[in-house]
Amino acid sequence: MKLTEKLALAAMYRLDPELGHTLAIKALQAGLTPKPGPVTSPRLRTTLAGLDLPNPVGLAAGFDKNATALKPLLQTGFGFIEAGAATPLPQPGNDKPRLFRLREDQASINRFGFNNEGAKAIAARLAVRPNTGIIGLNLGANKTATDRAADFASVLKTCGAHVDFATVNVSSPNTERLRDLQGKAALSALLAGVMEVRETLPNRIPIFLKIAPDLNSEELNDIAEVAKTSHLDAIIATNTTLSRDGLISADRDEMGGLAGQPLFEKSTRILAQLHSLTDGDIPLIGVGGIGSADQAYAKIRAGASAVQLYTALVYSGLSLAADIANGLDALLKRDGFASVADAVGTDKDPWL
Repeated sequence: MKLTEKLALAAMYRLDPELGHTLAIKALQAGLTPKPGPVTSPRLRTTLAGLDLPNPVGLAAGFDKNATALKPLLQTGFGFIEAGAATPLPQPGNDKPRLFRLREDQASINRFGFNNEGAKAIAARLAVRPNTGIIGLNLGANKTATDRAADFASVLKTCGAHVDFATVNVSSPNTERLRDLQGKAALSALLAGVMEVRETLPNRIPIFLKIAPDLNSEELNDIAEVAKTSHLDAIIATNTTLSRDGLISADRDEMGGLAGQPLFEKSTRILAQLHSLTDGDIPLIGVGGIGSADQAYAKIRAGASAVQLYTALVYSGLSLAADIANGLDALLKRDGFASVADAVGTDKDPWL
């Protein structure tokens, strides 16, 4: 991390966390962030659900909710980025404060509640997105919707022509009863509606599903079965957790989803179990607690074809994306893997 980035982060820690995030987006828009471009090599190049990635290190949804910093984000080293979550109608989200830094735990808690400017505004920005780079969109549901399942299809209909993939997010803990849609029957019906809309798009984009880390074995088995029967293109494992085990920071008891280092083991176990349940036939994207190349590599060897970051950027800056990609390249070389694909799932047993 460069000195200027360290100083910027130190200054940001003095601010309200949500204000700090807003200023980070403005810094990106002003060109005040690292610009190494997508880091790549023959080892790092990855095919994920038909998408050609320069490297497997992605930006998770939630950082650029309204797709306002797509171009600069693609220049910071990521192999792909995910905007959103977007809902059909604009909504303010939950009351503030709703974002908390847990510095001693290298974590955060948020209860945003899908705050965003709505699918139409986001679609307008996506329509003028950069021609290069892989950009996806996280699909959400409005808090007041009477048919939340239909909301996911609605957002895809509005925005789908302008993205390279879309993620069905039924795992946020901050919209009441949203996680109920992870049940077998409800999820199958929801995905059927999304897949129906996909067939009307000019390009048949991959559809991903983002799941919670708090699922039991039976629920996880149901997810795997639905993923197969619904012909999902990938699963993102995982979203934030409701667990508070082992936290020491002052804000540890705030309501919301916990992200960051404390989530690493929990989410990696879910990832390894999914890899076994799906026989490695459905690509997995590992998310949760990744703050180093070693942790990204562990996710890949536990079953992930790609990974995504978010919370670690708060503590290590946007240069972390390139650092992890370069470090991952070195680890693959060290262990004799010619590609990321060769390493996927090669060390999942310790996590089962």
